[in-house]
Amino acid sequence: MPMNILNRAHSRQLTKHHKIAVAGVAALGTAALAFSATPSSAETVTTGAPATTGQVTAGAPATTGQVAATGTVLQNVKGTVTDQLAAKNIKLDTFAAQKKAADAAAAKQAAEAAAKKAAQERAVTAAAGRSAQRLQMEPVAAKTYANNLDGWIRQALGIMKAKGIPGSYSGLHRNIMRESSGNPMAINNWDINAVNGIPSKGLLQVIPPTFQAYHVPGTSWNIYDPVANITAAANYAAHRYGSIDNVNSAY
Repeated sequence: MPMNILNRAHSRQLTKHHKIAVAGVAALGTAALAFSATPSSAETVTTGAPATTGQVTAGAPATTGQVAATGTVLQNVKGTVTDQLAAKNIKLDTFAAQKKAADAAAAKQAAEAAAKKAAQERAVTAAAGRSAQRLQMEPVAAKTYANNLDGWIRQALGIMKAKGIPGSYSGLHRNIMRESSGNPMAINNWDINAVNGIPSKGLLQVIPPTFQAYHVPGTSWNIYDPVANITAAANYAAHRYGSIDNVNSAY
């Protein structure tokens, strides 16, 4: 009987361990079955925990929770991309506005510079025009000559040069001294011209018809005027002898 008691106690003890072992074997068997039932490419889902998107078996239909999670992720990605594009658009708009403002400022500056340059050119042109006008309006001082034989000859030479009448100082002086000895009021009352009523007069002893025919414009019509007498006689000599310088006697 004692042995039986011991055996029963031992039997009860083994039975308890056996139960624990059986339960462990059963759990392992269940896990093994679950593992064997899951495709090799799928991830193991912890018992009692909801499956994530990554844990859904490839090719298996997604659950409502998985679709919602995917939609949320897509919405978040779309929102992030939209925000980034909006930020880039703002930057591009800002850059375009800045460039437009810089171009407008440059164009305004160029226009102002061109207007300033044009105004300066107009001012220079106007000043030049005023200067030219003043020069035209200012009377040129007439050159003065001595009131003597030298001055008369020099003044006559200036007029002759302007009119294209040939002659030199020496040619005029030589003929004047021979004809009148330098006296502008000299008159010949004894030669043939005097007999005919047209006596020779002045520095170069010109008769009135010759003086009137060869009178030089701009000089006096008075035959006794020294400059008028010289220029008319030189003009006559140029037409008849080529120049007063070629006259060496009565002409």
